Amino acid sequence: METVDFWYDPYCPWAWITSRWMLEVETVRPVSTNFHVMSLAVLNEGRELPPEYVDFMAKAWGGVRVAIAAEQRYGQEVHRNLYTGLGTAIHIEQLQGEEALARALSFAELDADLISAASDASFDDAVRASHEAGMAPVGMDVGTPVIRIGETSIFGPVVTPAPKGEAAGVMYDGVKALCQTEGFYELKRSRSVGPSFG
Repeated sequence: METVDFWYDPYCPWAWITSRWMLEVETVRPVSTNFHVMSLAVLNEGRELPPEYVDFMAKAWGGVRVAIAAEQRYGQEVHRNLYTGLGTAIHIEQLQGEEALARALSFAELDADLISAASDASFDDAVRASHEAGMAPVGMDVGTPVIRIGETSIFGPVVTPAPKGEAAGVMYDGVKALCQTEGFYELKRSRSVGPSFG
């Protein structure tokens, strides 16, 4: 069984789609995915951003704080179901704020009182530590998702919609092959469509 580490911010639609691809990969390849928190709010600290994005970054702290609080209470494995709950609430059901967080906690069958972590800055050091663990090997000029296959961390892959069945496995094989190629750094093209959650 091969382990892939996956860093996500709950509010990134592209990370959500890539995470669904990884879960599909698990059905066709001997792969297990470990989920970890990174933070778009931390990543964008000190950067000049449009006012609406500044507001979004302030709100984004809630999701990662709740995820870290859940990890501290239940262990690393809690991220799989909690992230599914968060992504479903935020990206599929289009819920916001505490309503999205409460729905995610209920979905993952976690203690409802964890929602108080959303406004608790005492979790921020742990958020930053998890963020740093994911971002340091790949560099701070990328976003989410970040995945690590073997010893190589990369940004992406960014894909929409998530491939299903053997197509997911074939894409994983290709990504893994690139990660195993010494000197590989980048493969990118401009996006022409928005995220599709189908």
